[in-house]
Amino acid sequence: MNIADPSVQSLANLSWLQIFLFGVYPYIALTIAIIGTWVRFDLSQYSWKTGSSQMLRTKNMRLASNLFHVGIIVVLLGHLFGMLTPHFLYDRFISAGHKQILAVVVGGIAGVFCWFGLVMLMWRRFTDDRISNTSSFSDKLILVLLFIQLNLGLISIFTSVKHLDGFTMMNLAGWAQDITILRPWQAAARIEQTDLIYQLHMALGITLIAIFPFTRLIHIISAPVWYLGRRYQIVRQKRSQ
Repeated sequence: MNIADPSVQSLANLSWLQIFLFGVYPYIALTIAIIGTWVRFDLSQYSWKTGSSQMLRTKNMRLASNLFHVGIIVVLLGHLFGMLTPHFLYDRFISAGHKQILAVVVGGIAGVFCWFGLVMLMWRRFTDDRISNTSSFSDKLILVLLFIQLNLGLISIFTSVKHLDGFTMMNLAGWAQDITILRPWQAAARIEQTDLIYQLHMALGITLIAIFPFTRLIHIISAPVWYLGRRYQIVRQKRSQ
């Protein structure tokens, strides 16, 4: 199943806001994310952390964190490979329609896992006075934005199951691939055939990329690989006399 490149004339059927959000804004957000990440690493390395509240209260933390992180990792990997992999690479193995069904099932299960974990994390962050008082505004804001984004994604499943021919998934993947290969107008033109729920989900996703360097999400790209090559540390325990 192939979807022809949309005509740039389709832009005439879109509002200026849609053209900006889905043709220009992605590049602005990515530029802010790259420059912001570099500046934060250069000027404020000690703020590059998860900001975990586990030390303040451990109750339900492991369950909530595991549910959230397992769910969000599966969802992100699904979006990454699902939208950026060209159709011809998997066309011989799975059709666009079956790929959409697979995405709905796997993404739905992972999304539910993530939803319950995120609700538990938000409950701790907002209702526990000790944790709430030591949390920054951005710590709380990013949880709220992630919750909204996750709900938009889960709601979009109900729209997806109404047309399982793969057209919508191919169209959304075409948008992401057009953005990647610097074809902003062709990418924006695809939005004409996209339901509102997807547009809201995409716009907020782009916004999350833009604010990424200024929140605790920055820890996503951190990996303490240098620990593997460091020297052993000898820790002496003080014996009671």
